[in-house]
Amino acid sequence: MSAPAGFEPIAEVTADERARIAFGRAGVRRNDRFLVSTRPTGEILLTPLASIPKRELLVWEDEQLRISLLRGLADVTQGRFARRDDLLGGDDEE
Repeated sequence: MSAPAGFEPIAEVTADERARIAFGRAGVRRNDRFLVSTRPTGEILLTPLASIPKRELLVWEDEQLRISLLRGLADVTQGRFARRDDLLGGDDEE
């Protein structure tokens, strides 16, 4: 059994009657997600994925926003923040 450069053969498997293949020996766990890619030669590549909600995609696409968010989280972790009651939506303006 041979494998492409950079890959290590783990086991030979057989698809079941529903064309499913077990990947437990390769370290795959329940609910893991993968991008499945194929080559014309029949090789299949599984690339691990982490799905995020679409509303959070902007953080990953905008580097400046991501840096600012991480800086803000670090500030809060270090206790560097100020309480802003006016942001709580109350109508108690004087």
